[in-house]
Amino acid sequence: MHWLRSLCPGLPLQSDITGVKGMVREFNILITGVGGQGVVLMSELLGRAAVADGLRVRGSEILGMAIRGGSVTSVIRIGDEVYGPLIPMGKCNALVGMEPAEALRNIAYLSKSSLVILNTAVTVPFTVSVGESKYPSLAEILEKLGKASGRIIKLDAAQIAQEAGSPLTINIVMLGALFGTRLLPIKVATMKETIQAHFPAKVAPVNIKAFDLGYEACRQVTPRQGGQHRRG
Repeated sequence: MHWLRSLCPGLPLQSDITGVKGMVREFNILITGVGGQGVVLMSELLGRAAVADGLRVRGSEILGMAIRGGSVTSVIRIGDEVYGPLIPMGKCNALVGMEPAEALRNIAYLSKSSLVILNTAVTVPFTVSVGESKYPSLAEILEKLGKASGRIIKLDAAQIAQEAGSPLTINIVMLGALFGTRLLPIKVATMKETIQAHFPAKVAPVNIKAFDLGYEACRQVTPRQGGQHRRG
């Protein structure tokens, strides 16, 4: 059983900043993982940064029954022509997979123009541990995702988080990788300011470092992309 809730209750759909003219028609981001991986926080930070940049934002979250270990999917939709909180099938621009099997679970949202950023670390579900189901191999997952999207960036986000100084920053590493694609309509500086403002002063620096390392890791494996959504 799952339930749907609005993203960031109380967050305005659009910035009140005057003089900022939206130029983005539609950009759809889907973040998927399991409870405890920080999926909800990632979407909230993205939403706040988008609003700060004067962009129209809608979003939603689908939460599994388990607080820790259950499926969690979060949607961020940015653009002047976005009117609903859910992404139509095949219309996802960027899928961030915090867990491989959870990314595969959402394959129907992908198209050949979609980008997948995948954390390769596996979180084995309880049903697999007790022998009630089988977890597909990473090779199988990559093959299926590759057929659906054709554009996959693989990262060992756990290792990068360790380099940043905290294993708890895996979600921020993946957020940095998403920005490393240079496809988002949100400015990198705005995202970093949002991260800085969210975390206490004691832990903000390690999260900024995690973001920067994720960004650079993605830049090393992704050729520079053109397009109207790129913002520095």
